[in-house]
Amino acid sequence: MISATDFDPHGPGVPRIIGVVSPYDMALDRELWRWMPDDVTLAFARTPFHPLVVDETMASAIGDDDEIRATARCLAAVSPEAAVYACTSGSFVNRVAGARRISEAIGREVSAPAVTTSEALLEALDLLGVGRLAIATPYIPELTARLEDFLAESGRTVTGCVGLGLDRLIWHVPYRVTADLVRDADSDEAEAVFVACTNLPTFDIIAPLERELGKPVLTANQVTAWAGLRRLGLPLPGGDRLAEASRAPVG
Repeated sequence: MISATDFDPHGPGVPRIIGVVSPYDMALDRELWRWMPDDVTLAFARTPFHPLVVDETMASAIGDDDEIRATARCLAAVSPEAAVYACTSGSFVNRVAGARRISEAIGREVSAPAVTTSEALLEALDLLGVGRLAIATPYIPELTARLEDFLAESGRTVTGCVGLGLDRLIWHVPYRVTADLVRDADSDEAEAVFVACTNLPTFDIIAPLERELGKPVLTANQVTAWAGLRRLGLPLPGGDRLAEASRAPVG
């Protein structure tokens, strides 16, 4: 029998909610959860399914204005304090204006501040003072080139990029492959390395690679989680450089 002393009668309290608009093939919900404090809940809504491989066509489809709005509308019922669009390619494929259009559409539907993964990357680069970066992606070359265009338009210099050439099952890539990809992308000219794709597992390799390379290693899910928490006035947990910067006093 459970007695009244076995639990807090006031309950866990009302959670702070971040709405997540994710692509239909998102397989790493749990990775985003690993960055969340106990009092923050993620509410996910997925875009409609399209039988496509991961390429420019798919990236454009999952960033379609009407589908983004309809998906975000599903989150309005839980009244999130902030929302994120957890997809790198879908937010950079149409350059900076395309990313902004997505976040503005989501924000209108949920009546809360919203940000895309690609915009979150730019905010993280600003926080860390990074203007020159290397990029490591799981994508086919044509999609990686779109990321280079996005970064160039934002005023950043890409010092080098490498990709795995994958168009499916990106969440199956083991850490050792991704770690080698980051090492191959890095160079003395790069002030940081960005690892693209919210479907590529990266959580446990960020801090070790930063110690090895001596510079920030930013990843898609990491910057997405950070940007969402930032809109709640909360720092990113953890010991990587972005987390440390998010806890630093302003001024």
